[in-house]
Amino acid sequence: MSDAKVLDIKEEWNELGRIEIAPDVIEVITALAVSEVSGVHSLRGNFALDVAEKLGRKNVSKGVKVDLGEMGVKIDVSVTMQYGVAVPQVAKELQKAIYQALRTMTSVAIDSINIHVAAIQLDHAETKEADKQN
Repeated sequence: MSDAKVLDIKEEWNELGRIEIAPDVIEVITALAVSEVSGVHSLRGNFALDVAEKLGRKNVSKGVKVDLGEMGVKIDVSVTMQYGVAVPQVAKELQKAIYQALRTMTSVAIDSINIHVAAIQLDHAETKEADKQN
């Protein structure tokens, strides 16, 4: 690999060499784990990512930020949750799902998994009904 920032899996050193995992891989695994949790509407990216997506550039891991630190990987996830869910409970489920996926697939040390609820998505049918009544 190049000199780009990668995560060394120290316990995976062997006589054949070393194993490195790019932050992009951790972002994709995190995004896929998020997609499997009930109550999450979508990952929430920033404005630039939203514009790029509208122009046809698909970004699977939008809303996921990975920082490699001394204590392990720090992950920040921004999501839009569905209206009516217990936000703290779904956020904890997200943390557990992300932790389990990363430990199973990469065995990386995890420093923290921070969930940022950026928005609540109302059901489109409920929104139309409320607009009719107003």
